[in-house]
Amino acid sequence: MERPLEGLRILEASGEVAVRYCGRLFAQLGAEVTTLIPQAGDVRLGYAGSAGEAYGRWLDAGKRRSDAPDGAVDLIIAGQDWTGIAAAEPVARSLPEPAVRLALTWFASDGPYASWRATDEIISALVGLAYAFGPQEGPPVLAQGHGPQLTAGLTAFNATAAALLLPRAQRPSRIDVNVFEAAMCFTETGAMSAHVEGVTSHRWGVNRFAPTYPCTSYRTADGWVGVTALIPAQWRALTVGMLGRPELAEDPRFATTVDRLLLADEVDALIAPDFLTRTTAEWVALGDKARVPTTPMPRPGELPQMAHWRARHTFARFDDSGVEGPSLPFRMRFDGVAQPTPRGGPAGPLSGLKVIDFGMGWAGPICGRTLADLGADVIKVESETHPDWWRGWEPDEGGDPPLTELRHNFFCVNVNKRGIALDLTRPDGLAAAKALVARADVTLENFAAGVMEKLGLGQAEQRRLKPGLISVSMPAFGNGGPLSGLRAYGSTVEQASGLPYMNGEADWAPCLQHVAYGDPLAGLYAAGSILAALHARSRLGGAEIDLAQTACLFQFGADAIIAEQLSGAPVPRTGNRRGRMSPVYVASCDGEDEWVALAVDGEHAWDGLCRALGRDDWLADPLLALAPRRAALAEDIEAEIAAWAVLKTPQQAAALLQGEGVPAAPVQRASNLARDPQLLAGGFWDHMERRYVGRHLMANSPWTYDARRPALRRPAPVLGEHTGEVVGPMEV
Repeated sequence: MERPLEGLRILEASGEVAVRYCGRLFAQLGAEVTTLIPQAGDVRLGYAGSAGEAYGRWLDAGKRRSDAPDGAVDLIIAGQDWTGIAAAEPVARSLPEPAVRLALTWFASDGPYASWRATDEIISALVGLAYAFGPQEGPPVLAQGHGPQLTAGLTAFNATAAALLLPRAQRPSRIDVNVFEAAMCFTETGAMSAHVEGVTSHRWGVNRFAPTYPCTSYRTADGWVGVTALIPAQWRALTVGMLGRPELAEDPRFATTVDRLLLADEVDALIAPDFLTRTTAEWVALGDKARVPTTPMPRPGELPQMAHWRARHTFARFDDSGVEGPSLPFRMRFDGVAQPTPRGGPAGPLSGLKVIDFGMGWAGPICGRTLADLGADVIKVESETHPDWWRGWEPDEGGDPPLTELRHNFFCVNVNKRGIALDLTRPDGLAAAKALVARADVTLENFAAGVMEKLGLGQAEQRRLKPGLISVSMPAFGNGGPLSGLRAYGSTVEQASGLPYMNGEADWAPCLQHVAYGDPLAGLYAAGSILAALHARSRLGGAEIDLAQTACLFQFGADAIIAEQLSGAPVPRTGNRRGRMSPVYVASCDGEDEWVALAVDGEHAWDGLCRALGRDDWLADPLLALAPRRAALAEDIEAEIAAWAVLKTPQQAAALLQGEGVPAAPVQRASNLARDPQLLAGGFWDHMERRYVGRHLMANSPWTYDARRPALRRPAPVLGEHTGEVVGPMEV
């Protein structure tokens, strides 16, 4: 792939994962990235030990090391606490000319958590990811890996890549991104809906997430297969077309996806034995034929050798160990037809850029929203017969107000866009869409592979209509290859990613951590690919971008992918315990289903935990200063924490632990996030006015330019609201 960010110079002034991952994205896309952090033992990363060190080398691949800045740079990245930000200031002042400063922290500087210490586990607890993951009786489970920090690094990359499109004199002097708000991308939509509807989040059990069932893994004759059946047609296709069980399709107890979730034990007892009768490959073929999202579930270490991913060059060596790690999750092909770079304006750095958003659901629309928040004019395309399915997938009987206009998750990912209604299956609708493409700078879609070609609007046709166009197609498995035609949801993407083998307990089936973990991440990577292509547009021309949503999650499983190759064995599934730090624990607190999470990430935190528990004897024991010794005594330590926490509220326990320097937080329900004091104090939540619903809650973007968030310019469009002003009068 070409180097679209060639010419940019980036300086890393801190050494935590979010900072390093942001720098990695710049380096992999061709920027010159210099890190000022000396090579350090990364044994506390990933799966610890040599696997952690290898993961650190993957994070730093393509960068160079230096003891001091060498000339002017475009961006200096620092974090992830306020001490790290302050330490980078002398470096910034020593540069020959001003550079954009990216402050990448755990929390915003305003609010009660501003001085809190955190880890990825603590962020997962705060944003509602952990609460919904695990057995109904508890405890909630903290996902393995560095997902929240990687999400923040990606979010920071998008915000800074956009700002760096501007002439140097017009760039913001400082960009702020924090891990907490960035990780809200997984739960902000649910938080908005729950707040309005007055519902309370539930933990339904392992591999059980509202509102979808089945959304789980089944053992086959030779492995595991992931299956998702959401809409009525998919349940019928699964039971009749795949399993040959028409009586299940006709059983009124299983008529809706919520019915099936409430009876999940019975559903599994009825159909799980059937999956043992065929191989994974046979079930995937049957699912493909029946149009049911069905995927093989390879282990992390198996992924680099799969034919589909080898053909896409999805993995590459990053050091001399022979191990392969995930490369970028998208491919770019430039057409050489140069176009001007956006010059920005009052709405943001992408002001003046026209984007045609054919996306549906979550992945495509959150990409469009990101570009809209950055100032682009984003035109969302739907039709009366095929509206965005996040408006609702059940039939709308024409209520007043229409049910299609009441979905707050739809509002969240389509804010700041204009919306039009075009039926692409009709000649006039297709002609209007082609006219829009011919005037556009960017197009995006997240349909299954081949759908846009069947409609007459594939990427080749788009390039014919507009040479120099940047177009993104983002099927679950990319375009081309043996898996490319498989239908998928965000759950399917996670099932295929290897992540289900990282999380949970050793005796669990491979398990999901979220109903659609892959969706928001794929959309954010798609936005990043577009921003990178915009940097090269005046030099390399337009770009055809082929993004595989599943490959986006390989980034989040890189530590396990690397560890399994190094050891030749499965990574351990240890629930809430970690090989890289101890103790990591979720303790029951006063109240029903109330929990606090803590993660002792070093000697300072261990000393603080001892003080909080009143265990001076532990504090005086030098052997307990060593994490392996604490891990050996995990049951005793956890019992002491449990006895200490049980009469405290999660908020009280977290405050006491944080006061002693221990990373800790309440395990929050997504339904409570609209009242989170940190999010409120930092300005993450706002309100807008919209037809049919009036004043409603809205999530802001998780970055600021010179302490200002992007403007919420317009609410999500009513279906077809702007058709007249965008394409003129026509039958729709």
